Amino acid sequence: MTVRAAVFDVGNVLYRWDPRFLFEKLIPDPQERDWFLKKVVTMDWHVQHDAGRPLAAMVAERSAEFPRYAGHIQAYVDRWLETIPGPVPGVHALVEELAERGVPLFAITNFGTEFWQLFRPTAPVIGHFDDIVISGHEKLIKPDPAIYSLALGRFGLEPGTALFIDDREENIIVGEQEGFVGHHFTDAETLATALRGHGLLG
Repeated sequence: MTVRAAVFDVGNVLYRWDPRFLFEKLIPDPQERDWFLKKVVTMDWHVQHDAGRPLAAMVAERSAEFPRYAGHIQAYVDRWLETIPGPVPGVHALVEELAERGVPLFAITNFGTEFWQLFRPTAPVIGHFDDIVISGHEKLIKPDPAIYSLALGRFGLEPGTALFIDDREENIIVGEQEGFVGHHFTDAETLATALRGHGLLG
């Protein structure tokens, strides 16, 4: 099969993302900040929203557990856009070039619905994408095989015809098992080489 479409992840592929960008502003002490990110606003906790859980319930529960940090937990919601400092260098130019060449563009992203509503108006590059599978909408998260099956069907893609670009190797492994051609993202230059190798860029 010939690769004819590109399917992107969003976080740390299209846009840089890390809660640390926000909490470096709110918690000056590095040791306290590291503890906070390991125990309070953790990746496991954040992923609950990616999987479809409402933020209000998450914040109430976590604030009851860590009342001293209730303000910081709420700030994660109120100031969430500060966890995204900007685009990943070079990738948006590749998206523009793919769009100009008429390559079908899609995305599969672990992203909570409420955070997506905040983020989407700040991200004009998303306008180039024909469709996006958002985990919080579907209540499925990568690397669950079901999210890849859903995406192939919704995007109208045959197995082996889409290059799936993600920064997490476990997501690539399952994506390949479900019919995508995988590219483990590290930087724009390496991605450009892969896109040319598949004939998607000149």
